[in-house]
Amino acid sequence: MRIDYYFFTVSPFACLAGDRLERIAERHGAEIVYKPVDAAALFARTGGQPLPERPQARRDYRLQELRRQAKKREMPIALQPAHFPTNPAPASYAIIAAQADGAGDTGALVRNILTACWVEERDIAEDAVIRDCLGRAGFDPGLADRGLLAGAETYARNLEEAVEAGVFGSPFYIVGDERFWGQDRLEDLDLHLAGKL
Repeated sequence: MRIDYYFFTVSPFACLAGDRLERIAERHGAEIVYKPVDAAALFARTGGQPLPERPQARRDYRLQELRRQAKKREMPIALQPAHFPTNPAPASYAIIAAQADGAGDTGALVRNILTACWVEERDIAEDAVIRDCLGRAGFDPGLADRGLLAGAETYARNLEEAVEAGVFGSPFYIVGDERFWGQDRLEDLDLHLAGKL
């Protein structure tokens, strides 16, 4: 079984997923393919609105929901981190390079990057932050400097694949024709993989 995991490296809801996806995949013997996607480009193609353009009521609700979900999951989160928004591309390229390299733990790298933004309030567009996240996940920090062209090409391809697959937000999980949007749908993904949903 394969789980295509589409996400934004600046998504607080992806951060709140923690390691639940990896634990579900391990339980069912499923492979995870990590597919970072450009949020602004995806929204432009699928009718979504960037955060600053959303009505105030939706922005207020988002903050409440982040607070509630963080409390429910007993996870820390900075509701308005110091370095958000930031350029998501460098961290996305690093994830793409790391997944191709395979020497470390890609799931841990994704969590490190999300945590750096949403808990530690570090700028995930900075080389030093990306290199630290790579190293702590068992990868060569030098991956941050290599494969930029391949990373950019894969990042663009991920966007096209996301649009074709019906992805419109983050985190988004796809198994075959079944789509699951949001960290709060991971239980449904688990049940689906178990043949119960």
